[in-house]
Amino acid sequence: MNIIKNRYTFFLISLLIIVPGLVFMGLNWAQTKEGPLPLGIDFRGGSLLEVQFENARPTVEEIATLYAEFSSAAEPIADPIIQPLAEDSFAIRSKSMTDETKGKMIVEMEARYGTKVTVLNFTSVSPAIGAEVTRAAGFAILLAAVAILLYIWWAFRGVEHPYRYGAAAVIAMLHDVLVVLGTEAILGYFLGWEADALFLTALLTVIGFSVHDTIVVFDRVRENSNILRRVEYETMVNHSIVQTLDRSITTQLTVMLTLFSLVLFGGDSTRHFVIILLVGIFSGTYSSIFNAAPILVVWENREWTTWFKRKAETSA
Repeated sequence: MNIIKNRYTFFLISLLIIVPGLVFMGLNWAQTKEGPLPLGIDFRGGSLLEVQFENARPTVEEIATLYAEFSSAAEPIADPIIQPLAEDSFAIRSKSMTDETKGKMIVEMEARYGTKVTVLNFTSVSPAIGAEVTRAAGFAILLAAVAILLYIWWAFRGVEHPYRYGAAAVIAMLHDVLVVLGTEAILGYFLGWEADALFLTALLTVIGFSVHDTIVVFDRVRENSNILRRVEYETMVNHSIVQTLDRSITTQLTVMLTLFSLVLFGGDSTRHFVIILLVGIFSGTYSSIFNAAPILVVWENREWTTWFKRKAETSA
């Protein structure tokens, strides 16, 4: 199996996967004016109210009308995002409201719809805290990238050009970050899903899995670089990938099957988190095998110096 030979095909596949996500990030930004992703209350501030109805559940339109009636200049909670949960509950996201307003709204729901209403969860985050969480999330991802680069650089200090291994791992990691962000943008555009604290947890978990799998491949490259010194670098790297292929696929497939089971049989409250994690783990497996190690070969051969020459020769 010659994976390195077809490296540009795999790079193209990655590009084709990432570009639609970038397009939908742009569409979300143009639509909401808030950013490339629809943000949950953890990032932009607001209130999340989860309620359960003992008898027949009202319609989404009725809940939206009720929120509009309770909306005011001080608490503009009109036009909430309403997500049905199971057969008898709603998760309602709106701008921030007080406990007092929430209490009055629950009393009005019980009187208007003739059913007992149970508050399953009520969370309120101020816009200032949401902005602080957003900055902290960006800093966490940046810090993770720098820490990974420095650690791999140090861990592979015994081989030639150790910084290349760190840089290639970070590039593969950024590939997975873009895939996850693009998936979230697409799901947010069509399904109204919002990026929240669980999304950030899934993203950081994906980064960890991606780098772990990449290091497994790189470690075999390091071992073979000492054993197969007379073998061409490209051949040696390809041999290293093939040697670790079974382990990488088997390990990640076990995780993905577990996550797929949670998607099918888990609750609505975790489905968003699990789907993002599933997409990210799959992307991490792909990038570790088909992107990270091939980048080392491109760097070793300095192939970017011939890209434009080939185009010029083709045109001639």
